[in-house]
Amino acid sequence: MSDIAVGDWLVCYVAGISRWIAVLEVVGTHFTDDSAIWAGGDYPERVRVKEVVALTPETGVPAVDLRDDMPMFASLQNPNKWSIFFRASPRKMNGPDAGVVVAALMDAKVNPIGRPLPPRYSGDTTDSPGTSEDSDQETAFAPELPEDVAEQSTAVAGSDHTEIQWLLLKLGSDMGLSVWAPMNDRGREWEGHKPGDVPHLLDDLPHQFDDQTTRTIKAIDVLWLERSTIVAAFEVENTTSIYSGLLRMSDLLAMQPNLSIPLFIAAPDSRRPRVFREVNRPTFDRRDPPLRDVCQYLPYSSLREAYAETRKVAKFLNHKYIQQLAEDCDLAVL
Repeated sequence: MSDIAVGDWLVCYVAGISRWIAVLEVVGTHFTDDSAIWAGGDYPERVRVKEVVALTPETGVPAVDLRDDMPMFASLQNPNKWSIFFRASPRKMNGPDAGVVVAALMDAKVNPIGRPLPPRYSGDTTDSPGTSEDSDQETAFAPELPEDVAEQSTAVAGSDHTEIQWLLLKLGSDMGLSVWAPMNDRGREWEGHKPGDVPHLLDDLPHQFDDQTTRTIKAIDVLWLERSTIVAAFEVENTTSIYSGLLRMSDLLAMQPNLSIPLFIAAPDSRRPRVFREVNRPTFDRRDPPLRDVCQYLPYSSLREAYAETRKVAKFLNHKYIQQLAEDCDLAVL
């Protein structure tokens, strides 16, 4: 567990049905907690995570469907003895193997395929995550992902993420807007500032969406609201995969197609080409409208300069001001 760092991605496998079911991003350092979660054991070594992709057991990706594309299967002495690797304690997967699993899960999120569950599968989550093939629990692994899927975070990177998140929250608050940040982020600190201390930070979001939409919205890094209406949504992508933030935004639009919310990816200036490429992925390009038409890139430098220049007059600004700082994600200008 001590090798798992903030920014790592965990891929989750359900042994009872032999399917990959989720990708989680580590958002907190390792800690110990003896409070009970499973009936079969304490499992006190833990990390905090946020959802990147989560499928249902029915739409999970069968492990055997990926074996021909994963190099690890070719190296097994007995190709039929593969499941123990996925059911052991968390361990790193190599880049090519991890990339295959993550890509398959992301594709399954966009294009789900329902498959019947084995009769013995109960879906019960009260037992411990055991190691028998009959266990129904998820086991997570920290994959060493290739560059085009995810990058490793550092302590400095985490500080930058919190800085930009705080600046966006404070700017929106200074404009007189209500603001939102995920609960897990509120206690983080940048130069003595915490997202949880920003004025006008909501304790909960307006109850105007179904539960699934609300869970997706609550995971977005920053929201600006005017009364009960979301007027801007921001994902801060410092070093982790830009794809995860875009997928949350795409999910939001898919679940609420009539929503018209300006979307922004805030990222370092050096990641500008990467943001543009990700926004223009075929998965997002096939949307109606394409994601590039509703999502803009917000460079860190532009936000920092704008906050320094406008902090004393922000109360006179309209929320649409942020669109003047952002760039359209047009590949033609790269």
